[in-house]
Amino acid sequence: MKGRKLHALVDTEGLPLRVVVHSAGIQDRDGAARVLDKIRNRFPWLELVWADGGYNAHQVKDAVAKIPVLRMEIVKRTDDMKGFVVLPRRWVVERTFSWFGRNRRLAKDYENLADTLAAFVSIASIQLALRRLARQ
Repeated sequence: MKGRKLHALVDTEGLPLRVVVHSAGIQDRDGAARVLDKIRNRFPWLELVWADGGYNAHQVKDAVAKIPVLRMEIVKRTDDMKGFVVLPRRWVVERTFSWFGRNRRLAKDYENLADTLAAFVSIASIQLALRRLARQ
């Protein structure tokens, strides 16, 4: 499968804590396990992660079980919702992806290497944090 996927772990303000880039052929549940493996030592204070329904799989539950203090809640749609409805907590990460899209190099997938895309995502994340700090 051609293309790339970004899996982002963001704080409640939408600032990225960890972003993993991989090929589009890897399922979301496997990508989430990669993100959770990478944050285990970096963020020991992290207790709760809200996730999309696509992450409701045994691979993700196994990755969460490796971090004793971490708990994951799946944000689900209710059956009575019709059409597009903004789900609570899910919009935060979607807003982060929108902020990434404001950068010219991240608006489309121009990069040949996943590492290059990850580097530009890191630069965009630094830019977001600096702008947030400059306002204060």
